[in-house]
Amino acid sequence: MRKEWLAGALALVIVALVGYVWFAPPAREPAPNVRLDMLNGGQAELGEYRGEPVMLVFWATTCPTCVAEMPEVVALHNDLADDGLNIVGVAMDYDPREQVEALVERRQLPYEIVLDNGGTIATAFNDVRLTPTTVLIDPEGGVVWQRIGPIDFDGLRRQLEPMLAEGQSA
Repeated sequence: MRKEWLAGALALVIVALVGYVWFAPPAREPAPNVRLDMLNGGQAELGEYRGEPVMLVFWATTCPTCVAEMPEVVALHNDLADDGLNIVGVAMDYDPREQVEALVERRQLPYEIVLDNGGTIATAFNDVRLTPTTVLIDPEGGVVWQRIGPIDFDGLRRQLEPMLAEGQSA
């Protein structure tokens, strides 16, 4: 009886471990510390944002979805920038600087815009080719997710709340 109980307990532990390994969320990969060439002429490194969440939005001036969701991205920036959210719009390499500047001016984008000169940022983030692509990076510098297509702003806000609260308590 005791051997059967031990064998059953051992089998249960093995199943639990296999289940954990199989179904555990993947470890967050660290975001690449890419150089950011700001539209305004400045430069930074992505790692300088450590300690606060960062949302990278890869977009193009010719992308209707990108342009359509800009007012919601602006609203997100206006609502959460003071709480620590950093939004960085990444203009794709194929967009001429003049077109990017004109759209940023026309849309009055208040968040940082970077030019992906040579496509190095897109390449570093799994070779982004489609827009919009959004990447959420947590305050520790880990990539939480990377998605192609329109943003679920309600879901994003819910996901950001604990990250922003964490930054305020630090």
